[in-house]
Amino acid sequence: MIRHQRIGIDPLRPLATQPDKGHNRWHEAIPPALEVEPGQPVALETWDAFDAQLTPQSTIADVAKADLGRVHPLTGPVFVKGAQPGDLLEVKIFEIEADPWQHWGYTVQVPGFGFLRDQFPQPYIVHWHLYEQYAESPQLPGVRIPRCPHPGTIGVAPSRELREEATRREAELAARGGFALPPDPSGAVPATEPIASEGLRTIPPRENAGNLDIKQLTPGASVFIPVWVEGALFSIGDVHFAQGDGEVCGTAIEMRSVVHLEFRVHKGEARRRGIRTVQFLRDGYFTAPEMAAPRRFYATTGICVRDGRNESEDLTLAARDALFRMIEYLQRRGFTAQQAYALCSVAVDLRVAETVDVPNVMVTAILPLDIFVG
Repeated sequence: MIRHQRIGIDPLRPLATQPDKGHNRWHEAIPPALEVEPGQPVALETWDAFDAQLTPQSTIADVAKADLGRVHPLTGPVFVKGAQPGDLLEVKIFEIEADPWQHWGYTVQVPGFGFLRDQFPQPYIVHWHLYEQYAESPQLPGVRIPRCPHPGTIGVAPSRELREEATRREAELAARGGFALPPDPSGAVPATEPIASEGLRTIPPRENAGNLDIKQLTPGASVFIPVWVEGALFSIGDVHFAQGDGEVCGTAIEMRSVVHLEFRVHKGEARRRGIRTVQFLRDGYFTAPEMAAPRRFYATTGICVRDGRNESEDLTLAARDALFRMIEYLQRRGFTAQQAYALCSVAVDLRVAETVDVPNVMVTAILPLDIFVG
């Protein structure tokens, strides 16, 4: 019989009080919390994305003072025996338990973050009660979001070379005026040096995977990640109960969880096939078919024109345009702008309609109408 392995945590206490169970920076020198054999069932308990800073009683004021240096506490690393640089790590997700401790989740808008951060500078919070098949919130009455659990952040440790390359290129981007977060020891776990000052922030996805926010990674998915260090050093966290494609306000329905999975190691496959970023596979619907391809929906569209100025092939501008139109539609249904923005983040899918009809590429925002009840 194959013995199950587990990393257990206290999800009501912050990561810094349990530093042997997880981390919130990517660094190759973080010691493993667990060692497993390929094919061995593993259960990993996870914190919520804000590291126990929020509770079912939290207010908008609590969101405003949240320490963003602590976001994305990840459970791990897990050392997968036999994994070596150049291999391809397959992570098979079997089950995700949605916050078995409190059955609670949240969606927040944090000033300075989110796809429309320039238009939504005020903090906001939506509390969700997590039922077996759906979530409901007193802040969004008449809305029921179907269960679609998936990890927001899932990845492996970068090599020293990859970490240094990511640090360099993101610093260069910031110097050009781009939005990038450099290494920062404030709130870092481990707090020891040089990890705290060198570790990569977990906000963006990179070649080691990371903060993917891909809602199709529900149980049944196999995730393929190139291995950069011995043992892969796999970690997971930031688990979502549900999310719209885009996670536009910066958060989904965030929750604590228990993730059940196992690993397989495909020797030399990442190097042989030239795979440098995450890929995934599934054989079956990632959610109920009527939600994967909504049978009833309302959609808005966006093109890359702003204030009478036409940009060329700008998908970001087109996506913002489609999202603004959807928020306007939801306001006509009686929601406030912040309610609508949150609802878009957990239920609206941004889809690329076309990229060839120059100069105006088009993005659609699709709202499933079956989320409305009563």
